Amino acid sequence: MHIKRSEELYSKAINLLPGGVDSPVRAFKSVGGIPLFMKEGKGSVLIDEDGNSFIDYCMSWGPMILGHGDRDVIDAVRETALHGTSFGTAHRFEVELAELVISMVPSIEKVRFVCSGTEATMSAIRLARGFTGREKFVKLDGCYHGHADFLLVAAGSGLADSGIPDSAGVTTGNAKDTLVVPYNDIDSLERIFEKEGKDIAALIMEPVPCNYGLIKPKEGYLQRVRDLCTQYGVILIFDEVITGFRLARGGAQEYYGVRPDLTTLGKIIGGGLPVGAYGGRKDIMSKIAPEGPVYQAGTLAGNPLAMAAGLASLKKTLSPGFYESLKTKTETLAERIKPALSKFSKVHFDFIESIFCFYFTDKKTITSVNDVRACDMKLFAKFHNAMLKRGIYLSPSGYEVGFFSSAHSDEDIDKTAAAIYESLEEIF
Repeated sequence: MHIKRSEELYSKAINLLPGGVDSPVRAFKSVGGIPLFMKEGKGSVLIDEDGNSFIDYCMSWGPMILGHGDRDVIDAVRETALHGTSFGTAHRFEVELAELVISMVPSIEKVRFVCSGTEATMSAIRLARGFTGREKFVKLDGCYHGHADFLLVAAGSGLADSGIPDSAGVTTGNAKDTLVVPYNDIDSLERIFEKEGKDIAALIMEPVPCNYGLIKPKEGYLQRVRDLCTQYGVILIFDEVITGFRLARGGAQEYYGVRPDLTTLGKIIGGGLPVGAYGGRKDIMSKIAPEGPVYQAGTLAGNPLAMAAGLASLKKTLSPGFYESLKTKTETLAERIKPALSKFSKVHFDFIESIFCFYFTDKKTITSVNDVRACDMKLFAKFHNAMLKRGIYLSPSGYEVGFFSSAHSDEDIDKTAAAIYESLEEIF
């Protein structure tokens, strides 16, 4: 595989951008080598600056549920851009997308559009604090909610403890009101609610964590979380930036039948353009300015290009059998690689709907973030490199998941299964 052009671009970028990238994981630090510079996406395929083609399972980290360069999405962006790229005013696309989102997501009665998932989670927590008059909130170890200071917090030394800063530049003051408990551990959550419940404004969680591997909720876990939040008057926030419109039309909350008070969204609702949103119960959302006292604003919030792209994307997910077809693609790959997984006991493949993950571990069930931390990431790095050589682009980190799109074909699945067989043979 020739990567001369990528090497040239990276040698320039390293002197212009921190680490040569605009988001850390793109730098390939955890898998080795240099980042590949992409120039084009077509359906299920990425093409780099050297002309190498890859079947893509990163899918821009999830938004491209229709694949790259979907014609309807491109047409919507082009037509909208011809009339202007930003107005700084109200416009019809944000109204139309709001109607569609509210009709699809069970818990959302009103929605506010922002420009990123981080902005959405940050705003939702501020809103919960403003609504309840409380200051503390709970996050779950193993869930990621963007890079706001008070969300970049790791678990303390105890089983359930105050958070400690997880990044340079995050002060202990920012972290002090963040309480961290393990995901899937209802006993720890019950203890922290008993101790701090009257001071907790919100609990924020990925209903299905997808940023620290793929961790499925234990049976009844999400409902018990819902019940505890109701009992203590705590606002339950589902971060569905990844799972929203991917596990089902209404996201994980529809999939599992558990309704949060607030939901944060991103990725798919922008059709590949920068976007975020948070929404929920009317009585809570009415506290947002200009209706209420909780301030939040954004110059490019509700950008017409992102709204038009989101509309085009979501409308196509409403077509009959869309999600069933996506799931079938993942199930087909899982079935094709079963013999390889049986042969090599230290690799585990798990999935839910169109999201999947490879783990290099002897464990066959992943239920906690500690299970993921125990995986062999050096072995994943070798696997990633072996797959890349065979024209398969996986997310360049063993802590990230993969995504199918409606553009992935049976031929793509055949090639991917063959590449997995060969790559596992090579690394083992």
